[in-house]
Amino acid sequence: MSKLPDEAFRDTIGTIDEEGNRKFIFPKKPSGKFYDYRKWVSYFLLIILIANPFIKINGNQFMLFNIMERRFNIFGFPFWPQDFYLFVLFMIVGVVFVILFTVIFGRIFCGWICPQTIFLEMVFRRIEYWIEGDRGAQIRLSKQEWNAEKIRKKGIKWFIFLIISFGIANVFLAYLIGSDKLLQMIEEGPINNISTLIALSIFTGVFYFIFVWFREQVCIIACPYGRLQGVLLDNKSINVAYDFVRGEKETGRAKFNKQEDRDASGKGDCIDCKQCVNVCPTGIDIRNGTQLECVNCTACIDECDVIMENIGLPKGLIRYASEDEIEQKLPFKFTARMKGYTSILVILVGILLGLLFLRTEVEATILRLPGQLFQHKGDKISNVFTYKIINKTNNDFNDIHFKLEGIKGSLNVVGKQHFIVKKQGMNEGTLFVEINQYLLESDKTKLKIEVYDGDKKIETSTTNFLSPRSFD
Repeated sequence: MSKLPDEAFRDTIGTIDEEGNRKFIFPKKPSGKFYDYRKWVSYFLLIILIANPFIKINGNQFMLFNIMERRFNIFGFPFWPQDFYLFVLFMIVGVVFVILFTVIFGRIFCGWICPQTIFLEMVFRRIEYWIEGDRGAQIRLSKQEWNAEKIRKKGIKWFIFLIISFGIANVFLAYLIGSDKLLQMIEEGPINNISTLIALSIFTGVFYFIFVWFREQVCIIACPYGRLQGVLLDNKSINVAYDFVRGEKETGRAKFNKQEDRDASGKGDCIDCKQCVNVCPTGIDIRNGTQLECVNCTACIDECDVIMENIGLPKGLIRYASEDEIEQKLPFKFTARMKGYTSILVILVGILLGLLFLRTEVEATILRLPGQLFQHKGDKISNVFTYKIINKTNNDFNDIHFKLEGIKGSLNVVGKQHFIVKKQGMNEGTLFVEINQYLLESDKTKLKIEVYDGDKKIETSTTNFLSPRSFD
């Protein structure tokens, strides 16, 4: 993009004044085609976000991130610590998908999908417009003294924000500890769950702080995704962009005069009304080009289209476009870079799906006891093993026992020979295997041990059986 005459805007951000103090943003209430689309997308995603921890698939919570117990559910698939490689791969797929999306469509994720933007713009900000009014009314209310009107409006708004923050904190907690446990704690009452109440209060305070005071600073300062734009975007990436070729033309932008022929005077289609700035939730001027603070929310597109329609000029002065499209009139092209990211994403998704299909609902691990060799018991050789049975299903295994496969011998579990493994539970212990030494062909024999629940074989584990090198 051509260098603009004044680049001073890049030395600061829209939410900081010349003295370095926080400058609060009072964006104009957006309206228009894209805003309507965003509302429907946002409400749909809000329903999913709130419902996720309360949806069950085969008895598994749809989304669960129980860090304390190291249990994770993704789309109803339970992930145990032994499945952590799948969880990591799932996260890598998500990151590559976001990278690919950014390379092609810029920071559209922030404006349309990010929970921070959805809650701020479609919940908290809309309540603010309802109570305090639009941009002008909010600015006047902010400047006036603390009289009865200001106390009433601010008090009502902050109280509603606190209630919503408390609700968000409960949903967040349901993701962490599970919705069943959360509902159980609610039934038991806060007195019996003081530690949970403290955690809930902390979460509520954090969300309240973010949506009442910190707001767009999360996107500008805290979120690392905005910084990634610098290395992910190029001239072929589609962004919310100002058509500076049409908007500036030969002599630049100027105020609108209906008696003037702008084409003859060489003035651009931008009439410098600054409505795109007033409606921006991060306080930037989109006419300065692609910026860190822009979250691609499209509010400026809707506002500019209204102005262009009112003055009889074509819409699309601000639109989704790449720099090459604006400057060189080149159509969108799926570049080699985009193809590379797509190929990586397809490969990773293929690997992830393959591993998910190969993943078993029962995991049996049988290993020789560390530091132990073998023991002679007459003609028999004995090895001691440890076992761990993990039940990833939502059904109890009531009759777990072991059998040797492919070789004659005896297998004895320390304790009960038949035991129970609860749903989403684990059982571990010790067992002995004794085999006649004349049946062993080498000093290290591959041993297969089958795991049964009643008459049903549910898993087979392979381990090594040690014996002397020679029986002579």
